[in-house]
Order: sequence, then C-alpha cells, then structure tokens
Amino acid sequence: MADNGDNLQITKSKWNLPVGVFFRDARLVFKWDSLGKEILGMAVPAALAVAADPIASLIDTAFIGHIGPVELAAAGVSIALFNQASRITIFPLVSITTSFVAEEDTFANMKMKAGQVENLEDEMLDGLEKGAAKEGVVEKGPNGDDKLENAKDTTNSKDSAPENIAREFPLVTNSSNVEKKAKLHKGQRHIASASTALIFGVILGLLQAIFLMFGARTLLGVMGVKHNSPMLAPAEKYLVTRSFGAPAVLLTLAMQGIFRGFKDTTTPLYVIVCGYALNIALDPLLIFVCGLGIRGAAIAHVLSQYLMALVLFLILMRKVDLLPPSLKDLQFGRFLKNGFFLLARVIAVTFCVTLAASLAARLGATPMAAFQTCLQVWMTSSLLADGLAVAVQAVLACSFAEKDYKKATAAASRVVQKKEYIKLMSFVLGLGLTLVVGVGLYFGAGIFSRDVHVLHLIRIGLPFVAATQPINSLSFVFDGVNFGASDFAYSAYSLVLVAIASITSLIMLDKSKGFVGIWIALTIYMGLRTFAGVWRMGTGTGPWRFLRAPLEA
Repeated sequence: MADNGDNLQITKSKWNLPVGVFFRDARLVFKWDSLGKEILGMAVPAALAVAADPIASLIDTAFIGHIGPVELAAAGVSIALFNQASRITIFPLVSITTSFVAEEDTFANMKMKAGQVENLEDEMLDGLEKGAAKEGVVEKGPNGDDKLENAKDTTNSKDSAPENIAREFPLVTNSSNVEKKAKLHKGQRHIASASTALIFGVILGLLQAIFLMFGARTLLGVMGVKHNSPMLAPAEKYLVTRSFGAPAVLLTLAMQGIFRGFKDTTTPLYVIVCGYALNIALDPLLIFVCGLGIRGAAIAHVLSQYLMALVLFLILMRKVDLLPPSLKDLQFGRFLKNGFFLLARVIAVTFCVTLAASLAARLGATPMAAFQTCLQVWMTSSLLADGLAVAVQAVLACSFAEKDYKKATAAASRVVQKKEYIKLMSFVLGLGLTLVVGVGLYFGAGIFSRDVHVLHLIRIGLPFVAATQPINSLSFVFDGVNFGASDFAYSAYSLVLVAIASITSLIMLDKSKGFVGIWIALTIYMGLRTFAGVWRMGTGTGPWRFLRAPLEA
C-alpha cells in the first residue's frame, strides 16, 4: 500500500480477508499530519464532553458517600436507573443525528460548490458578451451562430474547473452573486435532520420524566430495592428529583449530536464544562449547607442540565435555521426506521449493565456501594474512548456521502487510512487508561467511602475495572466505525446476540461467585462486544464489501 497524500493505493497482499487493514502501517498513529490533527481535534473535545456526565455523577457519588453507605448505595441504584433510561431514549437519537447531519451538511456543501461553479460560468460568459459587444468583436461560427454560444456549451463540460475559471478571469470570481452565496453559506444552515432531532429530544425527554416519576418505586423494586430496604426512601428521593431534568438531558444530548455532525465538538465541550462546574459548586452547598442531603445532589444535577440546554440552544439558533419550510421536510420516517435498530441495540446493551447493578443490589448495601463506585469509574474511563468513536463516525459519514461506492475508488483508501489512526489510537488510549485507573482507584478509593468493607470490595473489583480498558476502548471506537457507515441494522443484531450470551453468563456467575462473578461476566460482555464490532469491517461485509477487492486510486 503506497501513501500518496489523501489517495492511497491498495494492492493485493498476503491478507486474504480485509482484516489485514488492521495491521497495515501501524506507524501512522505516531505521524502528526493533517489527518491526525483532524481526528484528535475532534476526538479530544468529544471525549471530554462524553465523559463529563459520568464524571459529574462520580463527584455526586463522592459527596453522597460521606453521608453514609446506605445513601451511597441508594444513589448508585438511582443513577444506574436514570442513566440506563436516558441511554435507551437518547443514544439512538444522538447516533442517528450525528450521521444524518454530517451527510446532509456534506450534500449541502457539495451543492453549494456546484452552484458556485455554475454561477461563475454564467458570470464569465455574461462578462465576455458585454465586453465583446462593446468592442464589436463577436465572431460568427461556421453555421452563423455566435462563438460565445459554443463557449457556453464548452464551459458546461466535465473538464471545466472553478480554479481554471478563477485563474483566467480573476475579476469574475469576485462577483456580487458569489459573495452573496458565500454570506448565505456562512449564515444559518438549512438542516432538516437537526430540527427533527430536537423535536424527538423534547418528546422523548418528557416521556422519560413521566415514566421515571410515576414508576420510581416499581423500578427500584425491580432493581432489588424492596419495600423494607433502608435504601428505598433515599433512592426514590434521588430518582424522582433527577427525573425533572430528563427533558433537558435529552435535548442537550440531541444538540451535541447536531454539533458533532458539523464536526464541531469544541462548542458543546465549553458549555458542558460550565454546566457541570455549576453542578460541582452546588453539590456541597445543597447537600451539607442547606441540609437537603441526597436530594440536594439531584437538584444540583437538574439545574446544571437546564443551563446547558439553554446555552446550547441559543448557540445552535445562530448556526441552523430550526424552522423548516414545511413539515414534509422533517425526516420522521428515516429517524424512526434507523432508530428502531439502535433502540433494540441500546436496550440490549443497557439491560446487561442494569442487570449487573440489580444483581449487586441483591447482595446488600455494602456490595452495591462498592459496585457503584467501580461501575462509575469503569464507565467514565471507558467513555473517554467514545471521543474517538464520535470523530470516526462524523468523518466516515462525510466520506460515504461524498463518494460513489459503486465505483469503489479513492474513498476506500481514505476510509482505510482514517481507520488505521483510530484503531491504533484507541488501543494506546486503552493501555493508558489501564495504568491510570488501576493506580488511581487503588490509592483513591477512600474518596468514595470510609467504610472498610466497601473499600475491600472496591479493591476486589479493581483488576477487572483496570484490565478491561483496552477492549472497552476498541469496542466504543468500532461502534463509531459502524455508525459512520450507517450500518445500524448490523449494530443492532450483533449486540442482541452479545447481550443474550452476556446475560446468561451474568446469571450463572452471580450464583456461583457473587460480586467477583458479576465483574467476570461484564468482562466477557465487553470482549464479545469488541469482537462483534471488529467482525463487520474485518470480514469485508455490508458497507465494507469494497475492501474485499483490490482497488487502485
């Protein structure tokens, strides 16, 4: 494989399957060129934004842990319920929105460029006609027609290029019409999928809030918190109060999906950091100073979510025309069709984690408190890799939108090159997280609880939390690869099969090994999930079928 800028030449190799692309040019990960800057420029802010909510929940956990182990366990169950409910409703929406907005914005840019070329040709010919008429030098063709008419036909050929026009007629390229189009392009964008995402976000947020408020006691019972459990009262307080913020949570995440589609992951990061800074500042004030206890932690979270939603909405209004010309422009059918696949997928994924939390809760308050601490650290660190997933999803969605894969030309090489960066970056990130999480949780477990029994169980779960970081990172990144190719059906079917196997292992290992068995089962779950993500591209099936044939740029 030869590297010639953005165009890579893929030739026959000893690898019989496309999985060989995973091992080509491993050195690329250390090459700091425009491609690496593009990926990391999107990935780092996206990773921090994705990890912000788990970090805020982690800080809530630390503050609540100083109230008592019962409150810590209660918050753990409630946070697990709220997060799983949010993922079921918003994860499909965010993933679809990122891909659809990226595709729609790419098509809009392509149309804009095509319109500018056409406008330049018209302006050029108009200028030539006026100049020729003024000088009286219009020549006749062999059939008596003007040569300028023949020129108009020539300029519409495939060989014409805007850079040639600009070079030959520099004054024409600065025409007023081009400037008007440029100003329009810099202004609000007309992206119908963005408006559709916001509508779905508001509706799903309200439904989630109602569901959690009125079903809190029942849901907690399903999680193993019985009517006579000391965890029930504080858990219900926290869950019901957090439910008021559900509309803001879903609306904020929907807008993050829109910004990601524009390849802008920095703006949401700034807003999210400010929002959660308010959350952290309000935690000790409301919990201890105002004496609101566990409910104060939930109130701080809700206030920060509504602040983030408001600020992001105001910024988005300046970038996108959120009022489509008509209801027909909204993409409800497309969202629902692909959303169904991702809904099935996220239900399968969240059911595994929720079942693990439920089994831990049935072991008692102490095991649940330890499990909650380990789970929050596990998810927070793993989700840092989701920034790479966001980057690859947006990049690949644009690549697939720009290229004609029936011809399978330069697009294949572009995708492979980007894939090499992301695959290797994710693994390196996973190894780094293993070290950071292992050392940090071992020496910092006392931040979350002072109970010696809780600390003992945290250290038992520590090896699993740290050792699974590399496979967790790869799993998240390959999710982004498949989403970027809009391969939502495969993502759903494969994860349902993974969930069935994982749920079986959870039930069996919980009965035989208890707390340790739960973490063994979660390790199996992430391993299977990573394998399912690698399989699609590695075997060259679905949208990656073009990798099976030798291509030349």
